[in-house]
Amino acid sequence: MAYQTISLDATPGGIAILTLNRPDKHNAFNAIVIEELTDALETLEEQTTVRMVILRGNGPSFSSGADLEWMKAAADYTRHENEEDAYRLAEMLRKLAELPQMTVALVHGAVMGGGAGLVAACDIAVAMKETKFRFSEVRLGLTPATISPFVISAIGPRWAKALFVSAESFDATFAERIGLVQYVVETDQGLLEMEEYLADLASKAAPGAIADSKKLVLDFAAVEFDQSLSHETAKRIAARRASDEGKEGLSAFLEKRKASWAE
Repeated sequence: MAYQTISLDATPGGIAILTLNRPDKHNAFNAIVIEELTDALETLEEQTTVRMVILRGNGPSFSSGADLEWMKAAADYTRHENEEDAYRLAEMLRKLAELPQMTVALVHGAVMGGGAGLVAACDIAVAMKETKFRFSEVRLGLTPATISPFVISAIGPRWAKALFVSAESFDATFAERIGLVQYVVETDQGLLEMEEYLADLASKAAPGAIADSKKLVLDFAAVEFDQSLSHETAKRIAARRASDEGKEGLSAFLEKRKASWAE
């Protein structure tokens, strides 16, 4: 399909490049982005000639999280509509986590909320040193429910809880320390070199062995990324969106004022 918000390219060497392509919106998520990412991931899943999938963002940021207009529309959704909306995001992240190929996130600029969820769902993440991360949902009266299984798997429950409840901003060096990213580079050239290095590693590994190795981790980790988990996390964020705090937090954000609990 012809994509509006992402692009999908492949090299002759079997490297697929999936790019978030809303630079004017800092690659913020909305329903179209989620739909198109889901379609692209389903396409990649079937491509046996693809050895590695690179996920990156066009423009000044990897992804700033949820799109303002999407959040505004969600404020008028019913509980069921909110749950269905959140479920689509949860399922997209699950598909990314379960791709049979090696997946690599190359990130820069802002990596917020759902953007950090994408990073956590990839096998490997490389960040520019100046990258800023944050799980800011509690400031809006919400929770990072849909991305939480992937983030907890990446950084562990202790740091996940601390960063979820504080909405603290942190840099790439700290993200590396807690395991959200594995590598930090200082320049665009460094990012390119890491991309080439990881592509070389992928080319030397048996594709079936990579897929089976990833499945080993998913099968024996504490949390299974299945559809029931997606439904459960979707229910939890839907409840938050419909709550008094969720409505107040979103209203305050859209009206560019402090929420009642921050005054």
